[in-house]
Amino acid sequence: MKKLLMLAAVTAALAGCDDGKAPVSFTPEMASFSNEFDFDPLRGPVKDFSQTLLNDKGEVSKRVTGTLSQEGCFDTLELHDMDNNTGLALVLNANFYVDAVTHEKRLRLQGKCQLAEFLSAGVTWDTDEKGFVVLARGKELQINYQYDAEGYPLGKSTTSKEMHLSVESTPSTDKRKKLDYTGVSTLNDKPIGSVKQACEYDRHDNPVSCSLTIVDESVTPAVEHKYAIKNTIAYY
Repeated sequence: MKKLLMLAAVTAALAGCDDGKAPVSFTPEMASFSNEFDFDPLRGPVKDFSQTLLNDKGEVSKRVTGTLSQEGCFDTLELHDMDNNTGLALVLNANFYVDAVTHEKRLRLQGKCQLAEFLSAGVTWDTDEKGFVVLARGKELQINYQYDAEGYPLGKSTTSKEMHLSVESTPSTDKRKKLDYTGVSTLNDKPIGSVKQACEYDRHDNPVSCSLTIVDESVTPAVEHKYAIKNTIAYY
C-alpha cells in the first residue's frame, strides 16, 4: 500500500510539473492568417478546426474551417459570412492558394507557407525575422500588425488616404487564456466599437466555446450585440 501511495504521489508530482510548462506559442502562419481572415488563432499541433459564430437567436453568422499539415501550414481554409452572403474557399497548391472551385490563383506564398501577395487586390505582405506578417502594402493602403512575445495578435492599424483605422486587443494576463480579451476600434482616433470575449479552454489552451460581446459605438445610442462561438479542434 505504501508503494502505491508513493507511486500516486510521484505521478501527481509529475502531473504538476507538466501543468507548470509554459503554453505553446502561436506560429507565425497561424497568427498572421487569423489576422487576415478574422478568426481566433490556435496553439499546438492542430490538424483541423472549425469556428462558428452564433447570434443571440442561435443563428449562424459566420463560420471558418481549416485543415493544417503537421508542419503547421494551412492545406485548406474556408470562410462563410452568412450575414453578408460572402464566402471564400482556398486550397494550397505549391506556392499558391487557389480557389477551391475555379482553381484561380488567389494568394502567393513566401517562406514555408506564409502570406506574400493577394494577387487580385495588388496587396503584398512583409514579414519580420521571425516570419510574422508585420506590414501589408497596397496602392493606397498600408496595414501595420502587432504581436506579443508569444505571437498573439495585439491588433493592427490601417491607413488609406485620409482614413486611419486602429484595432487594439488586450488579452488576459493569464497566459493560458489569451482568447479572453478586450478590444477597442477607433477611426481617425474616434472610438467606433469595442469587444469583450471570454472562453472555455481545452488541454492545449485553445478555446472550445466563447461568449462575445460587440458594442457598435458608431451609432447613437450605441448598440450591443451578443454572440456565442462554438469551436471544434482535432490534433495530430
